[in-house]
Amino acid sequence: MLELKDYKVSYGDSCVIRNLNLKIKKGEIVALLGRNGMGKTTLMKSIIGMIPAQKGECILDGQDLIHTKSYKRVASGIGFVPQGRMIFSSMSVKENIETGLTVTKSKHIPEDLFETFPILKEFEHRKGGNLSGGQQQQLAIARALASNPKLLVLDEPTEGIQPSIIKEMARTLRKIRDQRGLTIFVSEQVLSFALDVADRIVVMEHGSIVYDSPRDSTDENVVSSFLSV
Repeated sequence: MLELKDYKVSYGDSCVIRNLNLKIKKGEIVALLGRNGMGKTTLMKSIIGMIPAQKGECILDGQDLIHTKSYKRVASGIGFVPQGRMIFSSMSVKENIETGLTVTKSKHIPEDLFETFPILKEFEHRKGGNLSGGQQQQLAIARALASNPKLLVLDEPTEGIQPSIIKEMARTLRKIRDQRGLTIFVSEQVLSFALDVADRIVVMEHGSIVYDSPRDSTDENVVSSFLSV
């Protein structure tokens, strides 16, 4: 579903992502782990087109998007949940989700979104800024799903979320994958969440992939050593 080939992203003269190669299969959930400053957010933003890549290929379902604008990447099938959620705090829950409908040309929110996130149905007229952190994260995911993506990209989704809700979030993402046949790529620092949600664990250090293993054979001690300060 997603393939990055010899992928390079820089800020000016500073190279952040270095000739990275990564394949994610259709229907797979891959968790990208790494300490702050290792390039995870830069990679996620470059996949959605917020930061340009200087070299390589970004292939979504057979189509190279390397020179494609962000809004066209969404139309091609990428849903993005940014770090910090970035919901529209002065808009209602319903209005927030409706912003994700733009590329589908639909005027109605799919009922299955409210079935997946019933609290959003209950609070559909409440302003996004009045929701808890966990509810805002559900809203950000629902908004991304409203665009009917093939690939859902989430950047640090557990940031600022209570531990009890993190477990539920992992279950919800797996349920969404199974129901929709989605491919999910999630960047994370919380190893326990990554192990709960992912089929595969990948670790990034200084813009390069330094570890890649199926979840069932992941060496937690090795991964933890990359995450320790």
